[in-house]
Amino acid sequence: MCKLCAYGETVIRLCAKLAHTMSASDDPRRVHFQSPEYLVDRLDAIAELFDKDRTDLLVDAIREYIEDTADSETFQELVATKYYDDQLEFETVKQLVGAETAQRLRLLKADLEDEPLDLVPPDDVNVYDGDVTTVETGDDDR
Repeated sequence: MCKLCAYGETVIRLCAKLAHTMSASDDPRRVHFQSPEYLVDRLDAIAELFDKDRTDLLVDAIREYIEDTADSETFQELVATKYYDDQLEFETVKQLVGAETAQRLRLLKADLEDEPLDLVPPDDVNVYDGDVTTVETGDDDR
């Protein structure tokens, strides 16, 4: 394979990889923050070791942290609690835990907000079918 074809193939692979990791809504946004110098120095050393850009490493690290956090049961419980207490909007919940989980939370919240049915229990139904068993329990069974 000639160098031009190999280069073209590499570009196509990189574009496919980038398209897989970014969607149309993933337009880059410049973010400025301060970090301890030793962290930046270590990040730069790792970037140089892997022949990568510092920004790529930061984006990968942020993405991994967000995915790990979003998968955490503690995090999902916190999101659910705040959503049920009307401290989070549905769109925010979708961003935090994903569309499928957010929809489940929305349905559960609607179910929790419904008034209980005011039904009188039927008195003409014998659920035990005439066979009732009584069990004696001691103090240590409780």
